[in-house]
Amino acid sequence: MGNFFDFIRNHFFHAAPILAVGIVGAAILVERYRALAWVYPLRNSAQFYERLRDLIMSDRLAEAIAYCDQFGDKPVAQITREGLLRAHQPEVLIEDGLEIAVSEASQRITKRTQFLSTIANVATLLGLFGTILGLIQSFQAVGAAAAQERSALLAAGISTAMNATMLGLGVAIPAMMAFSFLMNRTNRLNVESEQAAVRILDLIRQRYYVAELEGISDGSGKKTGSNPFARTA
Repeated sequence: MGNFFDFIRNHFFHAAPILAVGIVGAAILVERYRALAWVYPLRNSAQFYERLRDLIMSDRLAEAIAYCDQFGDKPVAQITREGLLRAHQPEVLIEDGLEIAVSEASQRITKRTQFLSTIANVATLLGLFGTILGLIQSFQAVGAAAAQERSALLAAGISTAMNATMLGLGVAIPAMMAFSFLMNRTNRLNVESEQAAVRILDLIRQRYYVAELEGISDGSGKKTGSNPFARTA
């Protein structure tokens, strides 16, 4: 381990790009983990949808929108809110709005995570570059040295080259593991966002169908003319 830190100190300009890439990767990891593990997930989603169902089926859309506003940056709540804001529009416009909301949520969820994969590849290549450069310098030194010094110079050069490889892999392996972990959470949140669009559209449909059935059952024969889901004969 002492030789490794000696390598960083004595060959800082070789190690600096790898260290810089590692720092950037660590910053992305912290920010993305916070977003994907704490900011974006909706806790108690069953309770959230149950409350929404009660508000929507009792025709209290304003309260349902205000309820979604309580959850701030949660993609599920924002998608649901967009559907509720378009609840009085034709079905095709509601679906368009939900598609836009899901697309925007997906962009927020996936942003910057892909950079970790790039960082892992770049760190590996930088480590390989340092290895090749170290070997070149080692062989050049051996060629110009006296016979009794060659073995020591060659060993030192190979050690430097291998330390460059180890440093690159030391950044690349954690970055790739973090990328896989975060992508798993990203995919899960994207699925939840798509499900939110389907759920809110289903609840809006149920609201209008129930209203139509109640109008028929009370003997008025009333057809909800503003119903965007009404069937025409």
